[in-house]
Amino acid sequence: MSDIAIIHGKVVPITGPDIDNGTVLISDGKIVAVGTDITIPDNTTIIDARGQWVLPGLVEAHGHIGIQEEANGPAGNDTNEMTRPTTPGVRAIDAVNIEDEGFRDALAGGVTAAVIKPGSGNVIGGLSVALKTWGGRTIDEQVIAPEVSVKSALGENPKRVYGGKDKMPSTRLGVAFVLREAFVKAQNYRAKRDAAAMKDEPFDRDLDLEVLVRVLEGELVWDQHTHRHDDIVTAIRLAEEFGYRLVVNHGTEGGKIADVLAEKDIPVIFGPIITSRSKVELRDRSVRQFADMAAAGVRLAITTDHPVVPINLLITQGSMAVREGAPRQTVLEAMTINPARFLGLDDRIGSLEPGKDADVVVWSGDPLDVHQRVEHVVIDGDLVYTWNEDTHSAIIAERSERF
Repeated sequence: MSDIAIIHGKVVPITGPDIDNGTVLISDGKIVAVGTDITIPDNTTIIDARGQWVLPGLVEAHGHIGIQEEANGPAGNDTNEMTRPTTPGVRAIDAVNIEDEGFRDALAGGVTAAVIKPGSGNVIGGLSVALKTWGGRTIDEQVIAPEVSVKSALGENPKRVYGGKDKMPSTRLGVAFVLREAFVKAQNYRAKRDAAAMKDEPFDRDLDLEVLVRVLEGELVWDQHTHRHDDIVTAIRLAEEFGYRLVVNHGTEGGKIADVLAEKDIPVIFGPIITSRSKVELRDRSVRQFADMAAAGVRLAITTDHPVVPINLLITQGSMAVREGAPRQTVLEAMTINPARFLGLDDRIGSLEPGKDADVVVWSGDPLDVHQRVEHVVIDGDLVYTWNEDTHSAIIAERSERF
């Protein structure tokens, strides 16, 4: 790991004003300075970004990279443990293959961090993990946080899966009941656990209920898969009933109740955008819904839901949102600092600020211009990706230990 200075670029910190002819100075894997007139130490590796744009690495807020592998069929799909409707104790970290080709695609799209979640076949799917998209020989060397949220699903997916097995839930009211029942069990479990601790008595652990108690206590975010506006309202009702931190995932009809989401300050991870109306829930899906929520003041992120949309097209979806009327600053925040904030990772990633992880991407120009490409990617202070114009191909660093 060497010190790096990215110089002469248009620096876009996200959380502060753009800096023309700016410098980002990196040392020991961290950003140490952002601005102009920065003294560059001797023996620093220089990346000249003259005429180029410098941004923080993009953050994929909701994807299945490495857990639903590309071109590997059922053997590489570990997204859903659909043997029972609620599996909060299973962990995505135990199933991610960092050799999935999608991680290389992430670099090509300027994505340096991804929150990988179990799928949406279950009412409660399991624990998500936040990873850097490159850098280690094992997954543990790329982990930002091993457990950041619990994935849950309302609506069509669990209805289809368990209705097809003649099991509960087969209706929306059944799905809501299963969730309510699970949280009541968690409340009872917490009371019995705490009582046993007070008496210094033994207590049998339940891995599923322990996870739900952590949700109730605010330690873990509740990531609610929901598309239709009525399901979004159900998600809000349940969150208010049990007091957990709700983040709406998908929210493709959120524009219909944008004022409600804004008033209650419910974050939305929107998308995927570049997809067909593949099921009934997506009938009213449109990019305009994102723009309407932005106009109402809803805090937003954007997802590819990789591999539904390839992860390298995250920035392309941002371009589409701008085209439909969303402010460009809102869109840039939706792919950087906002997903980091929603999931409690903003102390490390999501913007160019001193003290944060040195995850920096140099673009050939404005990244929201679809003609521009990623020139360089730095993750944790290591230059891991460089575009070679002569060969029209990328040079990707070998995986190595982070420490």
